[in-house]
Amino acid sequence: MTTSPLTYTLEGTTAVLRMDDGKANALSDVMIAALLAALDRAEKEASAIVLAGRAERFCAGFDLKVMMSGPDNAKALLRRGSALLMRLYGVGIPLVVACTGHALAGGALVLLTADVRVGAAGPYRIGLNEVSIGMPVPVLAMELARDRIATRELGRATLEATIYDPEGAARAGYLDTVVPAGEVLTKAMAEATRLSGLARTAYVATKVRLRGKTIQHINDTLEADMASLMSPLG
Repeated sequence: MTTSPLTYTLEGTTAVLRMDDGKANALSDVMIAALLAALDRAEKEASAIVLAGRAERFCAGFDLKVMMSGPDNAKALLRRGSALLMRLYGVGIPLVVACTGHALAGGALVLLTADVRVGAAGPYRIGLNEVSIGMPVPVLAMELARDRIATRELGRATLEATIYDPEGAARAGYLDTVVPAGEVLTKAMAEATRLSGLARTAYVATKVRLRGKTIQHINDTLEADMASLMSPLG
Protein backbone atom coordinates (compact mmCIF):
# COMPACT_ATOMS: atom_id res chain seq x y z
CA MET A 1 0.00 0.00 0.00
CA THR A 2 1.49 3.34 -1.12
CA THR A 3 1.55 6.13 1.45
CA SER A 4 0.03 9.38 0.21
CA PRO A 5 2.40 12.37 0.12
CA LEU A 6 -0.50 14.56 1.32
CA THR A 7 -2.57 14.46 4.49
CA TYR A 8 -5.94 16.17 4.83
CA THR A 9 -7.49 17.14 8.14
CA LEU A 10 -10.50 19.32 8.90
CA GLU A 11 -9.67 21.57 11.85
CA GLY A 12 -12.83 23.46 12.71
CA THR A 13 -13.93 24.77 9.34
CA THR A 14 -10.41 24.94 7.88
CA ALA A 15 -9.07 22.17 5.65
CA VAL A 16 -5.39 21.66 6.43
CA LEU A 17 -3.36 20.06 3.64
CA ARG A 18 0.15 18.95 4.58
CA MET A 19 2.59 17.93 1.84
CA ASP A 20 5.25 15.46 2.94
CA ASP A 21 6.79 13.00 0.51
CA GLY A 22 9.74 12.46 2.85
CA LYS A 23 11.98 14.38 0.46
CA ALA A 24 11.59 17.84 -1.08
CA ASN A 25 7.84 17.72 -1.81
CA ALA A 26 8.19 17.64 -5.58
CA LEU A 27 5.10 18.11 -7.73
CA SER A 28 4.89 14.52 -8.93
CA ASP A 29 1.88 12.94 -10.59
CA VAL A 30 0.88 11.47 -7.22
CA MET A 31 1.25 14.77 -5.36
CA ILE A 32 -0.68 16.67 -8.03
CA ALA A 33 -3.53 14.15 -8.00
CA ALA A 34 -3.70 14.24 -4.21
CA LEU A 35 -3.81 18.03 -4.14
CA LEU A 36 -6.53 18.23 -6.78
CA ALA A 37 -8.68 15.73 -4.87
CA ALA A 38 -8.10 17.63 -1.63
CA LEU A 39 -9.18 20.91 -3.21
CA ASP A 40 -12.41 19.31 -4.42
CA ARG A 41 -13.09 17.96 -0.94
CA ALA A 42 -12.24 21.23 0.79
CA GLU A 43 -14.61 23.26 -1.35
CA LYS A 44 -17.44 20.97 -0.23
CA GLU A 45 -16.78 20.89 3.52
CA ALA A 46 -14.50 23.75 4.54
CA SER A 47 -14.58 27.53 4.64
CA ALA A 48 -10.84 27.99 4.01
CA ILE A 49 -7.71 26.00 3.18
CA VAL A 50 -4.24 26.01 4.70
CA LEU A 51 -1.58 24.35 2.53
CA ALA A 52 1.67 23.51 4.34
CA GLY A 53 4.88 21.65 3.64
CA ARG A 54 7.18 19.63 5.85
CA ALA A 55 9.77 21.20 8.13
CA GLU A 56 12.36 23.11 6.06
CA ARG A 57 10.80 21.98 2.77
CA PHE A 58 7.72 23.55 1.25
CA CYS A 59 7.88 22.46 -2.40
CA ALA A 60 10.74 21.85 -4.83
CA GLY A 61 8.67 22.24 -7.99
CA PHE A 62 8.02 19.74 -10.74
CA ASP A 63 9.45 16.23 -10.36
CA LEU A 64 12.84 16.41 -12.11
CA LYS A 65 12.95 12.67 -12.79
CA VAL A 66 9.82 12.98 -14.89
CA MET A 67 10.90 16.27 -16.48
CA MET A 68 14.19 14.70 -17.61
CA SER A 69 12.65 11.43 -18.86
CA GLY A 70 11.67 12.82 -22.25
CA PRO A 71 9.61 15.62 -23.81
CA ASP A 72 6.32 13.70 -23.84
CA ASN A 73 6.54 12.88 -20.15
CA ALA A 74 7.60 16.43 -19.36
CA LYS A 75 4.69 17.92 -21.30
CA ALA A 76 2.22 15.60 -19.61
CA LEU A 77 3.47 16.58 -16.16
CA LEU A 78 3.42 20.27 -17.08
CA ARG A 79 -0.19 19.98 -18.25
CA ARG A 80 -1.20 18.39 -14.96
CA GLY A 81 0.87 20.88 -13.00
CA SER A 82 -0.67 23.80 -14.85
CA ALA A 83 -4.15 22.45 -14.10
CA LEU A 84 -3.22 22.27 -10.41
CA LEU A 85 -1.79 25.80 -10.30
CA MET A 86 -4.82 27.28 -12.03
CA ARG A 87 -7.08 25.34 -9.67
CA LEU A 88 -5.18 26.73 -6.69
CA TYR A 89 -5.29 30.26 -8.14
CA GLY A 90 -9.04 30.16 -8.64
CA VAL A 91 -10.15 27.88 -5.78
CA GLY A 92 -13.57 28.86 -4.46
CA ILE A 93 -12.58 29.40 -0.81
CA PRO A 94 -9.68 31.33 0.73
CA LEU A 95 -6.29 29.64 0.34
CA VAL A 96 -3.50 30.34 2.82
CA VAL A 97 -0.04 28.86 2.37
CA ALA A 98 2.25 28.04 5.28
CA CYS A 99 5.62 28.14 3.55
CA THR A 100 7.66 25.93 5.86
CA GLY A 101 10.96 26.10 3.97
CA HIS A 102 12.47 26.08 0.50
CA ALA A 103 10.15 26.93 -2.42
CA LEU A 104 11.84 26.93 -5.81
CA ALA A 105 10.50 27.00 -9.38
CA GLY A 106 7.09 25.29 -9.27
CA GLY A 107 7.14 25.59 -5.50
CA ALA A 108 7.46 29.36 -5.81
CA LEU A 109 4.53 29.29 -8.23
CA VAL A 110 2.39 27.60 -5.59
CA LEU A 111 3.15 30.57 -3.34
CA LEU A 112 2.01 32.94 -6.08
CA THR A 113 -1.38 31.21 -6.32
CA ALA A 114 -2.34 31.64 -2.67
CA ASP A 115 -4.46 34.42 -1.21
CA VAL A 116 -2.21 34.84 1.84
CA ARG A 117 1.34 33.50 2.18
CA VAL A 118 2.96 33.02 5.60
CA GLY A 119 6.66 32.15 5.50
CA ALA A 120 8.93 30.56 8.08
CA ALA A 121 12.03 32.54 8.96
CA GLY A 122 15.26 30.69 8.27
CA PRO A 123 17.96 30.00 5.67
CA TYR A 124 15.44 29.10 2.98
CA ARG A 125 15.55 29.71 -0.77
CA ILE A 126 12.50 31.04 -2.58
CA GLY A 127 12.19 32.03 -6.22
CA LEU A 128 12.06 31.22 -9.92
CA ASN A 129 15.42 29.79 -10.99
CA GLU A 130 14.58 28.96 -14.62
CA VAL A 131 16.89 31.43 -16.40
CA SER A 132 19.83 30.41 -14.20
CA ILE A 133 19.50 26.81 -15.45
CA GLY A 134 19.06 27.81 -19.09
CA MET A 135 15.28 27.67 -19.39
CA PRO A 136 12.98 30.52 -20.39
CA VAL A 137 10.39 31.46 -17.80
CA PRO A 138 7.15 29.83 -19.03
CA VAL A 139 4.11 31.98 -19.78
CA LEU A 140 2.33 30.40 -16.81
CA ALA A 141 5.10 31.46 -14.43
CA MET A 142 5.51 34.88 -16.01
CA GLU A 143 1.82 35.72 -15.73
CA LEU A 144 1.58 34.58 -12.12
CA ALA A 145 4.69 36.63 -11.36
CA ARG A 146 3.25 39.64 -13.18
CA ASP A 147 0.10 39.37 -11.05
CA ARG A 148 1.80 38.91 -7.69
CA ILE A 149 5.42 40.11 -7.70
CA ALA A 150 6.10 43.77 -6.88
CA THR A 151 6.66 45.75 -10.11
CA ARG A 152 10.08 46.94 -8.96
CA GLU A 153 11.20 43.33 -8.43
CA LEU A 154 9.61 41.66 -11.47
CA GLY A 155 12.70 41.85 -13.67
CA ARG A 156 15.01 40.60 -10.93
CA ALA A 157 12.61 37.78 -10.03
CA THR A 158 12.23 36.56 -13.63
CA LEU A 159 14.96 37.79 -16.00
CA GLU A 160 17.68 37.60 -13.36
CA ALA A 161 16.41 34.43 -11.64
CA THR A 162 16.93 36.03 -8.24
CA ILE A 163 16.55 33.65 -5.32
CA TYR A 164 15.40 35.28 -2.08
CA ASP A 165 15.54 34.48 1.58
CA PRO A 166 12.14 34.66 3.33
CA GLU A 167 12.45 38.35 4.24
CA GLY A 168 13.48 39.22 0.69
CA ALA A 169 10.68 37.05 -0.66
CA ALA A 170 8.21 39.08 1.39
CA ARG A 171 9.54 42.33 -0.06
CA ALA A 172 9.37 40.88 -3.58
CA GLY A 173 5.83 39.54 -3.26
CA TYR A 174 6.24 35.77 -2.86
CA LEU A 175 5.23 36.03 0.81
CA ASP A 176 3.00 38.36 2.79
CA THR A 177 4.57 37.88 6.21
CA VAL A 178 7.46 36.01 7.83
CA VAL A 179 7.28 34.52 11.33
CA PRO A 180 9.46 32.14 13.38
CA ALA A 181 9.32 28.61 11.99
CA GLY A 182 7.47 27.30 15.03
CA GLU A 183 4.67 29.83 14.50
CA VAL A 184 4.09 29.52 10.76
CA LEU A 185 1.20 27.08 10.90
CA THR A 186 -0.49 28.91 13.80
CA LYS A 187 -0.29 32.20 11.90
CA ALA A 188 -1.59 30.56 8.71
CA MET A 189 -4.55 29.10 10.62
CA ALA A 190 -5.33 32.53 12.08
CA GLU A 191 -5.28 34.03 8.59
CA ALA A 192 -7.61 31.30 7.33
CA THR A 193 -10.03 32.04 10.17
CA ARG A 194 -9.93 35.75 9.36
CA LEU A 195 -10.64 35.16 5.67
CA SER A 196 -13.42 32.71 6.53
CA GLY A 197 -15.32 35.64 8.01
CA LEU A 198 -15.73 37.23 4.58
CA ALA A 199 -18.87 36.56 2.54
CA ARG A 200 -18.06 33.52 0.40
CA THR A 201 -20.17 34.47 -2.62
CA ALA A 202 -18.64 37.93 -2.78
CA TYR A 203 -15.15 36.52 -2.22
CA VAL A 204 -15.43 34.03 -5.06
CA ALA A 205 -16.96 36.55 -7.46
CA THR A 206 -14.22 39.05 -6.71
CA LYS A 207 -11.52 36.39 -7.19
CA VAL A 208 -12.94 35.61 -10.63
CA ARG A 209 -12.81 39.31 -11.52
CA LEU A 210 -9.28 39.62 -10.17
CA ARG A 211 -7.75 36.46 -11.64
CA GLY A 212 -10.06 35.12 -14.33
CA LYS A 213 -8.34 36.82 -17.26
CA THR A 214 -4.93 35.58 -16.16
CA ILE A 215 -6.21 32.01 -15.80
CA GLN A 216 -7.86 32.15 -19.23
CA HIS A 217 -4.71 33.53 -20.86
CA ILE A 218 -2.52 30.85 -19.29
CA ASN A 219 -4.89 28.09 -20.37
CA ASP A 220 -5.15 29.51 -23.91
CA THR A 221 -1.37 29.75 -24.39
CA LEU A 222 -0.27 26.58 -22.58
CA GLU A 223 0.13 24.23 -25.55
CA ALA A 224 1.99 26.72 -27.74
CA ASP A 225 4.25 27.71 -24.87
CA MET A 226 5.08 24.09 -24.03
CA ALA A 227 5.93 23.44 -27.69
CA SER A 228 8.33 26.36 -27.59
CA LEU A 229 9.89 25.34 -24.27
CA MET A 230 10.32 21.70 -25.28
CA SER A 231 11.63 22.27 -28.81
CA PRO A 232 15.29 21.81 -27.78
CA LEU A 233 14.32 18.42 -26.28
CA GLY A 234 12.40 17.29 -29.29
